[in-house]
Amino acid sequence: MSLFKARDWWSTVLGKKEEFDQGCLCLADVDNSGNGQDKIIVGSFMGYLRIFNPHPVKTGDGAQAEDLLLEVQLRDPILQVEVGKFVSGTEMLHLAVLHSRKLCVYSVSGTLGNVEHGNQYQIKLMYEHNLQRTACNMTYGSFGGVRGRDLICIQSMDGMLMVFEQESYAFGRFLPGSLLPGPLAYSSRTDSFITVSSCRQVESYKYQVLAFATDADKRQETEQQKLGSGKRLVVDWTLNIGEQALDICIMSFNQSASSVFVLGERNFFCLKDNGQIQFMKKLDCSPSCFLPYCSVSEGTINTLIGNHSSLLHVYQDVTLKWASQLPHVPVAVRVGSLRDLKGVIVTLSEDGHLQCSYLGTDPSLFQAPKVESRELNYDALDAELKELQRIIKDVNKSQGVWPMTEREDDLKISAVVSPDFDSVSQAPDVEVGTDLVPSVTVKVTLQNRVALQKAKLSVYVQPPLVLSRDQFTFELTAPEMTRTVAFSVFLKGSYAPPELEGNAVVSYARPTGIPRVTQCKFRLPLKLICLPGQPSKIASHKLTIDTNKPPVSLLSLFPGFANQSEDEQVNVMGFRFLGGSQVTLLASKTSQRYRIQSEQFEDLWLITNELIIRLQEYFEKQGSKDFACSFSGSMPLQEYFALIDHHFELRINGEKLEELLSERAVQFRAIQRRLLTRFKDKTPAPLQHLDTLLDGTYKQVMALADAVEENQASVFQAFSRLRSATHLLLLLVRLWQKLSADQVAILEAAFLPLQHDTQELGWEETVDAAVSHLLKTCLSKSSKEHALSLSSQLSKPRDTGRLKKHITLLCDRLAKGGRLCLSTEAAAPPAMVMPGGCAPIPESDLEERATEQDSTELFSSHKHLTAEPPRPDQACHTRGRRTTCLTGLIRTFSSLSLSFF
Repeated sequence: MSLFKARDWWSTVLGKKEEFDQGCLCLADVDNSGNGQDKIIVGSFMGYLRIFNPHPVKTGDGAQAEDLLLEVQLRDPILQVEVGKFVSGTEMLHLAVLHSRKLCVYSVSGTLGNVEHGNQYQIKLMYEHNLQRTACNMTYGSFGGVRGRDLICIQSMDGMLMVFEQESYAFGRFLPGSLLPGPLAYSSRTDSFITVSSCRQVESYKYQVLAFATDADKRQETEQQKLGSGKRLVVDWTLNIGEQALDICIMSFNQSASSVFVLGERNFFCLKDNGQIQFMKKLDCSPSCFLPYCSVSEGTINTLIGNHSSLLHVYQDVTLKWASQLPHVPVAVRVGSLRDLKGVIVTLSEDGHLQCSYLGTDPSLFQAPKVESRELNYDALDAELKELQRIIKDVNKSQGVWPMTEREDDLKISAVVSPDFDSVSQAPDVEVGTDLVPSVTVKVTLQNRVALQKAKLSVYVQPPLVLSRDQFTFELTAPEMTRTVAFSVFLKGSYAPPELEGNAVVSYARPTGIPRVTQCKFRLPLKLICLPGQPSKIASHKLTIDTNKPPVSLLSLFPGFANQSEDEQVNVMGFRFLGGSQVTLLASKTSQRYRIQSEQFEDLWLITNELIIRLQEYFEKQGSKDFACSFSGSMPLQEYFALIDHHFELRINGEKLEELLSERAVQFRAIQRRLLTRFKDKTPAPLQHLDTLLDGTYKQVMALADAVEENQASVFQAFSRLRSATHLLLLLVRLWQKLSADQVAILEAAFLPLQHDTQELGWEETVDAAVSHLLKTCLSKSSKEHALSLSSQLSKPRDTGRLKKHITLLCDRLAKGGRLCLSTEAAAPPAMVMPGGCAPIPESDLEERATEQDSTELFSSHKHLTAEPPRPDQACHTRGRRTTCLTGLIRTFSSLSLSFF
């Protein structure tokens, strides 16, 4: 609660279950008494009009019977009440009451009473206007510089301003682009109306412009007026405030300047009368109402702002001067003079709490009782503290913060892959080339120890593998329940997935409400995506894997992929992926080597990984625990870089296509606007081939949209192939340098950070940042490189040259003895030099060239077991004609220019 509370001078509660808003409160000398005392006029949505003149006997008294001067029930809800010179022929004040479909002007008069009941007050209807449109709010003032009288402007719910010159209706104008009405105010110094549109812009309209603009009273009657024929209504100035406004108030402190105050949902703005921001204040609480008033200090403005925390803040410009606690949330606030007391703050709540208060404080009469002093036994307190610390230490030793056994036993999940294909494939309409696509069933079993509600199972496999169903929901209402679900997996694409592993994840909440996640992995069979094929002696890409055990017959390793059983085919086996690409596996008869070869570099990954896994399983069954594989060939970096270039080129093509599509869309809309303008003219003009331009631009937009979709599919496929090649490269690095599992995990985190590739965050910039971090931390030579900081913002590079140099340098440092670790303390200290002399990261082009030359010499010193790698341009060309077609399409649309202006 606030330290300062608004002091209650007089208060009352209006009616029962009545509703009020910011326009329902007004303070003025409505009965023209001439004594300078204001009366409180309140209208409600229930149609009740009340006028109060508070006379409390002492501060804090409630309303007495004589305080209510007048109470009358009108038929319609009261939206707003205002007091001004609304009747012609007199300058006396009259009361204007705005209903939803009617404007009424009353005179309030009092008669001196001859008995103890006091004075009697009554209202008399002077005139009324029936509105053709539903009203929202109103404002008044001396429009057009008239003197001695006030004109009224009413804003309707559909954005029409209706001006009334006292007893007569003047004109009506529609605000351009109006969707929802906003607060409305009148500035007498600039003779303009100021409102906030639904576009969250403060807009100012001159009264003279409104008066001479097109008459909008019959806008809905004719089609020509719907299209805005005649003189247009032009806005004087606009200001975008970025939020909806709750209220607008205009204060004129002198004849030379006035200020426009706008209360937003989160900010408070003060504008000059030309639309420039004078100052603004970000509010801490959500405001409900406000009222600017003159400040004692010259050149400053005081503002009362009520908020939904029942606080009334007083600001001097942007400085908070006072904060008062109110007993309710105010929706309207006014300041007036009541019973010779100037500056009384009158607030009205939504449910009818009307209060007159002033700012002040109450002295606190509470005194804290004296505490009985007693001597403390510090020795006993020390012994108790040590005992508690011992108990806490024993608990931490015996049991962790999260008991693992209990968490694991809440729910157990297991997955079993069927060894055979489904008798009826779950992908009957999917064909890859000329091959029928099989499907395999996976069963996932959940077993809970305690009751769980809404356990959600999500299954994920690597695309282009798809699932017949990937989301399941369980209600494990009783403990020791077992639920099993089955789904099918099949291939939907003409290329191989980067992995055959799937992941099943279950999210649930324990009975205590703590969320938990458990998962299990399952491995799909190779035959799901691969068929037996004819071995090929000629291949562009070859890899040789060395082992420390005698060669094993390929028929025993891959029993389901043998086409023939002749002896000469024992050491040679062919694989054909669904879609056409082939891989050949050869086992040496004399040495302990295996060779994998294919026309596509990325297709080597799955067969190589499957070979190593099956060799390990084979020798584990034989009881041999010292089986190991190694790789002594040169790193196939050029083949890997060709895939990187191809993927990056498709990303660049996609960006160009999207830019072209955006340009053609803008051009298409511009032609539409031109055509619409021609069709709206009263005297039709020749189209000047605009229809031909529209048709041609539409065809270009459709062609570009198809090209964007095609390029996105190509990027998705290229990213999958790049992931396969990355897995293969990391496998070769692991076998080459005998890396541990932790080091391999670091490499995988650096090279495989994304599951999906987008234009905003791509694989190239992410991997470049990760590899650069490794080179500057654990693979650096000196502590100076540790201090180098990377850029905190990732952006698409211009080319892949820097990334390729960093990958080459990473392999170079691993070859010279560098080791991967996460902590910088575990890296080589500055005084140590790695074997072979590890150089720092080059910071100039000359150093990069020298490093690239050294790396080339290093990799060329290994024994070459691969064929000559293709150049990057040749590799991109061999990817197919799709990239070439997309590049040609971009050039065609870029060179095509339609000049129609």
